[in-house]
Amino acid sequence: MEATTPKYTFKDFASDQEVRWCPGCDDYVILRAMQKALPEMGVRKENVVFISGIGCSSRFPYYMDTYGMHGIHGRAPAIASGVKLANPDLSVWVITGDGDSMAIGGNHFIHVLRRNIDLNMILFNNRIYGLTKGQFSPTSTVGQKTKSSPYGNTQPPFLAGELAIGAQARFFARAAGNTPKEMTELFIAAEAFKGTTLIEVLQNCVIFNDGCYTSFTDKNVREDKQLHVRHGEPMIFGKDRDKGLVLNGLKLEVVTVGENGITEADILVHDAHEQDPTLHQMLVRLEYPLVTGIIRSFQDVTLEERKDAQTRHVKANSPYAKTDDLFFSGETYEVK
Repeated sequence: MEATTPKYTFKDFASDQEVRWCPGCDDYVILRAMQKALPEMGVRKENVVFISGIGCSSRFPYYMDTYGMHGIHGRAPAIASGVKLANPDLSVWVITGDGDSMAIGGNHFIHVLRRNIDLNMILFNNRIYGLTKGQFSPTSTVGQKTKSSPYGNTQPPFLAGELAIGAQARFFARAAGNTPKEMTELFIAAEAFKGTTLIEVLQNCVIFNDGCYTSFTDKNVREDKQLHVRHGEPMIFGKDRDKGLVLNGLKLEVVTVGENGITEADILVHDAHEQDPTLHQMLVRLEYPLVTGIIRSFQDVTLEERKDAQTRHVKANSPYAKTDDLFFSGETYEVK
């Protein structure tokens, strides 16, 4: 933390607005996790900006005592890109949902990841359109009954991580909506990363899609159903810490340490920093166990750095020192 940065608490980032989400919504957990994370980031409060699109998640800027903007549907990444490029000193956060980002905002979503602008995105994924009262979204599962698919959704869902890594995302992490400590750690790590970060939060909608992640996130099963990865550590999970991942041909396989001669040394060690995304894609696609934590964190040149290098090169090789030199460099004539 810089010496000039005041020592904040989570209360310094809570606005005076009444928080208006449905009781029991995981959005409250995400909000508090962010308010706890910000004091640990070493960023001055006046340099923090939250920009959202449309949806339940997009109320977020109102509840943060920082700068912010409630944008239009799907366009938050475009607005955030402009903010960051105009003032690179700002800590810019995009708040979005599964419909906002991967339906109407799909184009902006993939291109901000591809460009690798130094900003952060939090994707609230509840597999439903909550604000507009329960239509299926791009992440709704096949067969899911919603207000707009009463006989069951027939469209296969996007996997946010698969889509992001396919769009050349350098940083992708995932957290369950009922794990505030893990979320806080991920938010801090995202701010420290130079480039575009995406954190997907598997978030419950108690009204229109209640229990959508219960089979992975319920406290009675999550140790056995989730694998929280950390860079440089074996990919081990389970209540008894005896399950792990190995590579069997071209597939990841769950094995039990102590059975069939398997030891901890046989378990894959997570490498989030690997440039080749092949294994990261396999991890985001895995259904059992559900992989959480920082899955990919590959440091790469940012769009700002590319632009700055290009500008320096053009200036260094340009014969013109100022605009007038350019204007009068060729044939000219005077109008009287």
